[in-house]
Amino acid sequence: MKKTCLKEQHIWSLLRFALGGIFLWPFFDKLLGLGFSTAADKSWLAGGSPTYGFLKMGTSGPLAGFYQSIAGNPITDTLFMLALLMIGLALILGIGLKIAGYSGALLTLYMWSAVLPPKQNPILDEHIVFMIIFMAFTFVKAGQCWGLGKWWSNTKLVKKFPILE
Repeated sequence: MKKTCLKEQHIWSLLRFALGGIFLWPFFDKLLGLGFSTAADKSWLAGGSPTYGFLKMGTSGPLAGFYQSIAGNPITDTLFMLALLMIGLALILGIGLKIAGYSGALLTLYMWSAVLPPKQNPILDEHIVFMIIFMAFTFVKAGQCWGLGKWWSNTKLVKKFPILE
């Protein structure tokens, strides 16, 4: 008899898909200029910067100067876009969730620190909640249900380097 997913694994899978979509959507919007946050003529493919607008004009607080100094830098743009893509894909596919969890937590911490204090609450906002969920992904087998996590965990590469699980 084939073992099925536990009910709590369904919730983790739904969280995985939701957060994966939250990260993949801005990647494609910034890459292609789908017209939601990024106009077509400002897309990365059209030569625009995916980080310039927010980092230059949307940051505040004690770290604003740092973020403004890296706004529009090609390395910043590339790292940001790669992070959105790779974290989003890992979550949707259910593979590499330890690295995606740590990376996603770090990226959301950076996003939180770009606008201090947060507008709705002086400490806690959605970025901190996302960071907690990302950290949870590093401990639970969130990719085992409705994902490629079981297959991925059994590859020689992951067996040799468990951090890739």
